[in-house]
Amino acid sequence: MGGDAGDDAGDDGTVPLAGRPAQVHPSAVVEAGACLAADVRVGPYCVVSAGAVIGRGTVLANHVTVMGSVHIGERNRIFPNCVIGGDPQDVSYRGSDTRVEIGDDNVVREGVTINRASEKEEGVTVVGSRNFLMACCHVAHDCRIGDNVLIANGTLLGGHVRVHSRASLSGVVAVHHWATIGGWSFVAGLSRVLHDVPPFMLCEGSPARPRCINVVALKRGGFSREAIEAVSEAYRLLYRAKVGVEQAREILQSQAALQPPVVELLDFLVMQQQGRHGRARERRKAA
Repeated sequence: MGGDAGDDAGDDGTVPLAGRPAQVHPSAVVEAGACLAADVRVGPYCVVSAGAVIGRGTVLANHVTVMGSVHIGERNRIFPNCVIGGDPQDVSYRGSDTRVEIGDDNVVREGVTINRASEKEEGVTVVGSRNFLMACCHVAHDCRIGDNVLIANGTLLGGHVRVHSRASLSGVVAVHHWATIGGWSFVAGLSRVLHDVPPFMLCEGSPARPRCINVVALKRGGFSREAIEAVSEAYRLLYRAKVGVEQAREILQSQAALQPPVVELLDFLVMQQQGRHGRARERRKAA
């Protein structure tokens, strides 16, 4: 649980934070077989079980539970009462040693639960890097969250959900299992997500539907004016004029070369239509 830092001490006897061994509160339980990197901090009444790996600079506040085969990267901040690596809430689960993998620089606020995977896909639940999971979120088995994702308080992701990078979900959103949240999208609070959320869209409602493009994220993300206007025109054709995806592609191509985000949007919708119930990944379930 971290080596001897004495050789790294300065003339005044202090040790730079990055050079300190792991610090484990006396009331915490770290089982043999857990691996804590240098300068990890484990707060009061935490439980870290055998098989867990926690990277440099990660901080577990009080009452955090890390269960089983969980790999947590560097510089993560995990707040009180989070449970990471609990068994999937799937009645078909038979106890396989599935995993959770979490990247770097995430903030995981109070009461978040991240379940290990079931036996139905690759056997791993994934949270990428630089994400912000606010209080009382639930990340179910086999979910995969990209990078720079924001998930606000009380939002629930069903099993096998995909959240692509730069997406944002507001508070108390419920996402149906096997749904996909496209990149750079925004889902408004209290929405019920039954179908895939297209990239670059702002979705809202019960069930959630595209209401406009997520222009704020596109501007903040540095997209060009031409790209934003092209996405807006694609939205108008698809959701106002009710033009089909391939017809919209032909119309947009006749006006100018397709902007990359428009290509991404149209390809996403093609995949969605090939799935069941408006969820592209239902094809995998059916297989």
